[in-house]
Formats: sequence, structure tokens, C-alpha cells
Amino acid sequence: MQKSPEYPNVVIDDHGVARPQWASTNRLLQDYFDTEWGRPVRDERGLFERLSLEGFQAGLSWLTILKKRPAFRQAFADFNPDVVADYNERDVEALMDNTEIVRNRRKIQAVIKNAQATISLREQGGLTELIWSYQPVTALVLDPNGNPPSQSSESAALAKQLKKHGFSFVGPTIIFAMFEAIGVVNSFPFRETSNLSNAYSADYAGGTPNI
Repeated sequence: MQKSPEYPNVVIDDHGVARPQWASTNRLLQDYFDTEWGRPVRDERGLFERLSLEGFQAGLSWLTILKKRPAFRQAFADFNPDVVADYNERDVEALMDNTEIVRNRRKIQAVIKNAQATISLREQGGLTELIWSYQPVTALVLDPNGNPPSQSSESAALAKQLKKHGFSFVGPTIIFAMFEAIGVVNSFPFRETSNLSNAYSADYAGGTPNI
């Protein structure tokens, strides 16, 4: 494994696959990057999950959230907005006692509130339409190390719009991280799909194919 001679934050493995530095420090992070991160997500439940997890991640590492993701899915009904929207104070207290998730009352309450807002938004086109309407028309400008910005004018505008619709824990930085994760922006233009597929076949035989 070696660093790119042009971009210090880009790491190239023995298969010639380029990954950002953060995705090369842990196998779970690498698997997430290789199979999910940056791939387009357009279904409501998938977007609600990503938005919820990005909110929980605020102030924590993404690795912490990934490790707890199965527990989050169980705790929040696989992030079904119709179910989560009906959670009450008793559910909140039960979640606060759940040691397998991040026990932050404000973040838990935000997920419930955001589930309710997601349902209300259906009358105006839905969460998917709103989020993807903020996809930028120009490519991101990376810094000399190959790092993207932490937010953008589009993430700030969507954060403002989401708050108007009743969402919380949706600041510009959280929204930009979601943009990266769900493919609204391409903040890692060094990835070669063909190389990734070859490496995946060699290293993860029997796993989920690349898309």
C-alpha cells in the first residue's frame, strides 16, 4: 500500500485500487467504502437511514457508527419512517437504556422528529426528490491533498430547507457528509470502477457484487 505521489490523502493498494486515507485504516471502513460509500441512494428509507446515521456521527468517528449500525437498525425498525414516527417517550427512554447505540437524547429525538418530517414531506414530492434536487452541476474542487470541503453552498441550502420542513440535526456539514455517502457529490474522483471490481473479486469472493 502506498500514497499517491500527487495527493497525500489518496492511498493505493497492491491491486492498484485508490481509496481515501480514512477508508484504509480499518477493514470495516474499507468494506463500506468499496461496496457502499458514494453509490447513489434514491429510496426514502435508505436516505432516512443515512441522514439519521450522519446525525448520530456528529462529534464521533464514522467507524463507531458503522460498528453500531446493526444495533441502530434494530433500534429504529430498520429506519422505517412510518414506524419511527410513532415512537413515544417510553420508546425514547428504552433507547436511552440501549448500550448498543449512541445514547444521546437529542439525537434520538431528532430521528423521531425527522421520521415525522419525512412522512409530511411526501405531500411535496418526498425526501428523495428534495435531496437530489440539490445535486451540484459543477465538480467539487479538492485541496492539494485530495480532500474535499467539509460543506458546500448546496449542503447549506438543503440544510436550511430541511429545517423549514421540520428536520433537526441537519447542519451543512452533516448534509455534505450525507451527499458524499449517497453519491449526490463525487468527492473521490480517483476511484476506478474496473479496478475496484477486480480487487473485490480477488479479496471478497462470495460477497456482495459491486454496483
